[in-house]
Amino acid sequence: MPLNPESPLAKLMATLPRAGKVEWIGLRPARDEVMVSTDAVEAVTGAGLVGDRYKGGSGKRGITLIQAEHLPAIAALAQRPDLAPSLLRRNVVVSGIPLIALKERRFRIGTAVFEGTEECDPCSRMEDALGPGGYNAMRGHGGLCARIVEGGSFRIGDPVEAL
Repeated sequence: MPLNPESPLAKLMATLPRAGKVEWIGLRPARDEVMVSTDAVEAVTGAGLVGDRYKGGSGKRGITLIQAEHLPAIAALAQRPDLAPSLLRRNVVVSGIPLIALKERRFRIGTAVFEGTEECDPCSRMEDALGPGGYNAMRGHGGLCARIVEGGSFRIGDPVEAL
């Protein structure tokens, strides 16, 4: 059941300390291929990110995002000294804003508008990418899935702003 937008809890959940920032962008050109990092990307309404294997079926998962602040936690839980964003199979790494606060909300990156749809749970591929326990290392840190509401482009360094 949705919260009453006038409730104290809804007001707390709507208050964000600042905008976030795009730190990394990656595309999956095809199934089982390594992600390719890029400086900029085009988001197409109803189609996904140009160059990503999911282009053509945006739905709830037109784009996946993960919080930069969670990468060190995932690395520590997976007993790794560091972690390349491409291993986690998310399209965008964002810093400075709690992504969970964008669930069921619209937000802008560059000229594109998105709507957070659901938490992005890890997949079984995390065992191969991070080693034994990789799936569990990502649980609670998997990020956010979003649908593309208005197509547009964005690049590394662009703000991530709740609307």
